[in-house]
Amino acid sequence: MLHIGILIFPEVEVLDFAGPFEVFSIAENNDQKKLCNVFLVSENLSPVKARNGLIVLPNFEYKNCPPMDILIVPGGYGAEEIEIKNQTTLSWIKTKYLAVKHLASICTGAFLLAELGLLKGLDVTTHWMDINTLKNNYPLLNVKEKLRYTDNGKILTSGGISSGIHLSFYLLQKLFGLEVATRTAKRMEYDWSSDQDRL
Repeated sequence: MLHIGILIFPEVEVLDFAGPFEVFSIAENNDQKKLCNVFLVSENLSPVKARNGLIVLPNFEYKNCPPMDILIVPGGYGAEEIEIKNQTTLSWIKTKYLAVKHLASICTGAFLLAELGLLKGLDVTTHWMDINTLKNNYPLLNVKEKLRYTDNGKILTSGGISSGIHLSFYLLQKLFGLEVATRTAKRMEYDWSSDQDRL
């Protein structure tokens, strides 16, 4: 079973974490057995107030987070304006990067990875409204426009909000095959195909 941790923090964009959570949570094999164990991680176990007031409870805090195969870093105002200044969060991401198989950013979660120097020289993307800021703030990145996601091997990035769902289906396809990804998308009634990487 794949173990997937999704970071949450104050003012995190709701669909950035909830979309991937849904995709990976319902993914099953042909015997209807779940393929992924998905959980939310935050700096502590206090309720997290996401964008627009949604209150979410994390499953784990940084200090007791179990091993992960994939770490997903969502975006939103909380990423680009709050957590980017939070050295505890940045240090935790950098430590976990060394241990995970894949590190994926959703939307402006890319700013956190860029701040850590993890994206230098890589093809990356983010929300279309933040493309120029990412280019200007981190000139060593190869920022791509009009892409839903990029795959650099260990590190993947996606565009804004719903693009995180596309990235999640892509990861399912990459790790478990096209049939699993297609079946999961059909169950969610989500319009996806393996070649939908451009906006």
